[in-house]
Amino acid sequence: MNETVETAMHRERGKWIIIVILLCGLLLSAGPVATAAPSRLKDLVMVEGVRENQLVGYGLVVGLNGTGDTLRNAPFTEQSLEAMLVRLGVNTRDAQNIKTDNVAAVMVTADLPPFARQGQRIDVNVAAMGDASDLRGGVLLVTPLMGADGEVYAVAQGPITVAGFSAQGQAGNVTQGVPTSGRIANGAIVEREVAFDFSSLKRVRLALRNPDFTTAERITRAINAALGVPAARMLDAATVELLRPPSFAGSIAELVTRIEQLRVEPDFPAKVVIDDRSGVIVIGADVRISEVAIAQGNLTIRVMETPQVSQPGALSGGQTTTVPRTNIAVDTGEERQMAVLDTGVTLQDLVDGLNALGVGPRDIISILQAIKAAGALQAEIEII
Repeated sequence: MNETVETAMHRERGKWIIIVILLCGLLLSAGPVATAAPSRLKDLVMVEGVRENQLVGYGLVVGLNGTGDTLRNAPFTEQSLEAMLVRLGVNTRDAQNIKTDNVAAVMVTADLPPFARQGQRIDVNVAAMGDASDLRGGVLLVTPLMGADGEVYAVAQGPITVAGFSAQGQAGNVTQGVPTSGRIANGAIVEREVAFDFSSLKRVRLALRNPDFTTAERITRAINAALGVPAARMLDAATVELLRPPSFAGSIAELVTRIEQLRVEPDFPAKVVIDDRSGVIVIGADVRISEVAIAQGNLTIRVMETPQVSQPGALSGGQTTTVPRTNIAVDTGEERQMAVLDTGVTLQDLVDGLNALGVGPRDIISILQAIKAAGALQAEIEII
């Protein structure tokens, strides 16, 4: 009976050993796990000619609840109001004083999307020009929107949606957001199309959103591998030219549709971006630092005034006086030590080293600039 149990245990143990060996073989044959995150080609490039066009117009907003322009301070609003009323058959030019605070002059902007057709609706943004304090409840009157060539491409009109608000009383006011600007969803109708026959093109250029020679070369190889012919070639770090192969039966639009889902791993230069105003620091993953020693310490002097009141005793005839008390504390930073960063440290090592010193964002900016000046930072520093 004991021999049977031992035999079964040996058999079960041998089974688990075989399973472990098989799992190890599968893991070894799978190779290293890929850490890169390829992106779609359509997210890395822009197609030449497929772009938006900016539109702008000047109009009037009516229906404001006493929060419009003061006509005395905004003569352009008064002139526009008079001109609009004349077009509608109301003559107010002989009137001495027009008093209304329910009208505001505004600038209307919009982006005309590519391949927009007549009758299509687009969103518009509205912003006050004069001293109007709030555009809530206002309605934009018919406003032509012109392009850079001076032609009218859309006409906007409709009620304005404002996210902010303003409220005030005799002793104070509260303002949240920006009540002098708003948005009209689907507030403009396209009246003129931008002439562009994309399907008839024989070749197009793909503009990289982040120019880089390595990324452009990878895009070229990915396109040529997918099509099986050398249809793409790199012109520079920002441009890849795509030629429609003679064997491709479809149009250039169908060709772009076929390649825009290709996965390409982008490459970026090592860069450190610093916003000195807000103290924001963004460090790229490929930033490397040569061996360098860092010490950080500041002389800090704190002066605190804590005056005390000296009260005389009862019936003493003295006066109450204020006695000054001054406390001065000096921090020379002597307790802070020097840290050494080895050659080729990674982003995580850099962050851990700076955090170990107990420095803040402002000091980190100075340290990074000093490391760059010493030639130990193998990256570009961009200050915005």
